Amino acid sequence: MEAQQFVWKGAIPLQIHLHESEITTLPPPPPFLVLAPRIGYLPLLIARIRPHFSSALPPGVDTVWFEYKGLPLKWYIPTGVLYDLFCAEPERPWNLTVHFRGYPGNILIPCEGEDSVKWSFINSLKEAAYIINGNCKNVMNMSQPDQLELWRSVSKCDLEAYRQVSAKLKLGIIEDEYLVSTNSISTKPQASIVETELTGQAKTVRIPVRLYVWYVTEDFEDLEDAPPIEGWDKISYINHPVELFKEDGKCFTLSEAIKTLLPELSCAADLKVEGESKCASQYENSEALLGAEDQGRTAIGSMESQASANLAEVKFVRIQGIEPKLEIPFSWVANNLMFPEYFLHICICLRVAKENSR
Repeated sequence: MEAQQFVWKGAIPLQIHLHESEITTLPPPPPFLVLAPRIGYLPLLIARIRPHFSSALPPGVDTVWFEYKGLPLKWYIPTGVLYDLFCAEPERPWNLTVHFRGYPGNILIPCEGEDSVKWSFINSLKEAAYIINGNCKNVMNMSQPDQLELWRSVSKCDLEAYRQVSAKLKLGIIEDEYLVSTNSISTKPQASIVETELTGQAKTVRIPVRLYVWYVTEDFEDLEDAPPIEGWDKISYINHPVELFKEDGKCFTLSEAIKTLLPELSCAADLKVEGESKCASQYENSEALLGAEDQGRTAIGSMESQASANLAEVKFVRIQGIEPKLEIPFSWVANNLMFPEYFLHICICLRVAKENSR
């Protein structure tokens, strides 16, 4: 099974509880269990959740919203990204609380149901197209049926339908810097990012990236001992493209991409992972590269700054629920682990000295 199929089939088991302040019946309703697609969005689950709790709700109408440990969850961030960011140690099922009243408009932007999610997705797609091609006319010029089919394919996790309609956007491909041997399963991407001329000449391409950095000052050995994220102000959000300068004989890695996004790491000697750091590591196939959904954890060591005595330690780097080796070619990551709106979402937990914390 190829990498992108793993991504589109990825799901998170949710156990959703109705907030106690909104329960009007005894006994209280049981929690609602559901598998939430990683590439999906929490508001898309409302049509399934509302009937389960409807008999216990107080009268009135309000916008539905979700929280985790008291923190409202931003509805326009994919569910898988929220899970990777807030669950340092994977929690299964993921226990969320749903509210049908008291929308926190001071924290969350308004959401009018599926239409709001759809237009947020389309706007992100326009932004990604502009980053990639310098314009978004192919997205702007999509026919209404194609636009509807694109959104249907995403909301229903229909990869084949998505491939057919997204191909019309002509966003092209990145030449993969990791070539799989003829005896292994192909990792050739089916939906990709940037067109590259295969002439052997150097070419710069731009990869749309959204980076979520959780800075911590406490030291901890196990992720289960990580402190909780108490507010969105604890997370730095970086929406910035990565320029991938392709040149024969050189491999631009995930580690190098992260350094371009985080200036505080630019003077680090290396971002180290456990084991050897070779760009041409012998990944036998996509399944070996990805592992099972949310399986395992790559040990990521510390980085010593050449310009400072302070120590910055990467606790984890997560993309699509996995913690890839940082020496993996960034082109492979971009081609295979992007979200349907053509953005690569990367979650990082970084321990820094207190004077450097944000």
